[in-house]
Amino acid sequence: MPLSRSTTVALACALALPLPALAATNFSSFTPLPQPVVVGSLPEATPFQFGNASWTQLSIADRSTQLSAGQFNSGTWDMIDTNRTGVDAGRYLYTVFETTSTGVQRTDRQTGTTVTLWSAGAAVGASSNARYFDASRWTPFGTWLTAQEDWGSASNRHGRLFELTNPITASAGTGNLVHRNAVARVSHEGLAFDSANNLYYVDEFSGGSIFRFRSATPTVGSTYFDGGFNEVLRVGDGHTDGATGAFSWVPFTDAAGVGLPGSVTGTDTNGLYFVDGRATTDLVAFKGTNYNRPEDLEIQTLAGGGQILYVSITGSHQVLSINLATSQVNSFVSRATVDAATGFVVGTAFSSPDNLAIDATGNIYIVEDRGDGIGADSIWFVTDVNRDGVAESISRWASLSTSGAEPSGLYFDVTHPNIAFINVMHPTSGVDRMIQITAVPEPATTALWLGGLLGLAALRRRRATR
Repeated sequence: MPLSRSTTVALACALALPLPALAATNFSSFTPLPQPVVVGSLPEATPFQFGNASWTQLSIADRSTQLSAGQFNSGTWDMIDTNRTGVDAGRYLYTVFETTSTGVQRTDRQTGTTVTLWSAGAAVGASSNARYFDASRWTPFGTWLTAQEDWGSASNRHGRLFELTNPITASAGTGNLVHRNAVARVSHEGLAFDSANNLYYVDEFSGGSIFRFRSATPTVGSTYFDGGFNEVLRVGDGHTDGATGAFSWVPFTDAAGVGLPGSVTGTDTNGLYFVDGRATTDLVAFKGTNYNRPEDLEIQTLAGGGQILYVSITGSHQVLSINLATSQVNSFVSRATVDAATGFVVGTAFSSPDNLAIDATGNIYIVEDRGDGIGADSIWFVTDVNRDGVAESISRWASLSTSGAEPSGLYFDVTHPNIAFINVMHPTSGVDRMIQITAVPEPATTALWLGGLLGLAALRRRRATR
């Protein structure tokens, strides 16, 4: 039933309230899907099956449109983030092309336009020959980061991290992408900042480790990457692959980002000194714990202010939870976790966790990259009621139908708890897409939600008349 004019006006007033009044999310209201969607059964513009049929999906950007507009666009759209700070927070969405001819694009949600801000070959110096961008992460200082998953050769280490210093003001082709060499070279995937502005990163490798960069100036954006300690996570003595338990951080550079004596360093073809994070942390003096392809990272803040770092481990079909306050690594989700749809352990129905995401109420989501030809990739919702870093169950939240594609970059809008975005990358059709998901509440939920908003609006009016 359509809303009356008076109700619409009241709703508009309520929506003008500060964001905390809308902190709850409808994304956790769904029925677990018992199995993946059939590949190719849904249109590519609306390619997801959700556990809640009332949710909507809309293709807001696609590669064909970008190419038709004369934009450089090599496809394989990977991770997504937004401008999380500033007066226009949440307006722009940033994603990358994980290709040999990589690039960075920005979608303006206000105007509906997407532009390529930077592409390989357009830059000189340290940014030249950049390939296979993967990560997408806003910094606490109003800039944006990406990094290379490409590793290169021993004489020309890639695995570099880049900062886009003008993510808001850049126009097409004018992005200022700067290589930040104080961060050790690894095959990058996820990036995440904690509340102290430490930067976490991984080596996406079957034997890769988990790292932390502690800047020498953690609160100063202009010098944040001028120098800092690179450290690797070690459980026990570091020699047990895939280990959980108590951990420590082992530094392998000094405060300037220079390798400590005995570390593996070199000079790349751009003439730049580098520290090889992978080779160095395989040495006894700097030994880090190896995991089977660590990929994405997400940080959850607990009620008491403590934080948990989640790390997807693709090769072992597992997600770790790393309590940064207690220095403890746990297995958060694995094939031994219960599938809420069946009540039994999930087993091989859960495969190759890749991306991670977190919604407005702190729920963790896991995006698969199966690549096994068995079925469509799914997105799983994690239930961890007591937030102890060990999940009680997981539920298939959504499944992607598009042939040849994987879902990537799931991002929950920081300005609206019931909107999310996700990329559909490298489909057989060649048309990568960015999909907006809106968690439309069920009718009963709508009434409660609307009633709460109207009540808040009434309270606001009463306070205004006092």
